[in-house]
Amino acid sequence: MTDAADAVLDLLLENARYTTTDIARMTGLDEPSVSETIQSLEDEGVIRGYRAVVDWSEADRERVQAEVEVNVTLDRETGYEDVAERLVEFDEVTSLRLVSGDYDFDMEVEADSMRDVSAFVSEQVAPMPAVDGTVTHLVMASYKEGGMEMDDDDDDRLSVSP
Repeated sequence: MTDAADAVLDLLLENARYTTTDIARMTGLDEPSVSETIQSLEDEGVIRGYRAVVDWSEADRERVQAEVEVNVTLDRETGYEDVAERLVEFDEVTSLRLVSGDYDFDMEVEADSMRDVSAFVSEQVAPMPAVDGTVTHLVMASYKEGGMEMDDDDDDRLSVSP
């Protein structure tokens, strides 16, 4: 990747709503070059999409997030890619990563309620033949999402004086 593409990518990661004019001004590139660079990054699959970072605690709509540890047992016919291909098809799965450590997949799940998260994991994920077990961790609070801090600038801690 070129230095120009790196600079454009960094700015889009900072704020995907920057216009080509904004990016051109900040990088010193001309607008057609910025547009071309963005198009190339999209065509090459480097940029897969753009999305809003939502603070669900501030929204009027309830949304439950969970981190799910998924353990699998593979056989001659089933590999990690096969399991992943099946899991990513579910709308509830917002992120899926093969990880090292005590479990195989780190899966982020979102649903409208704890019951929906529980039903999804127990009825859709756990019964899959390759899945050995799951551990679900409900997200109680988010302090940073998508690189953005999720604070309300209010410090609820009590002051402590010596």
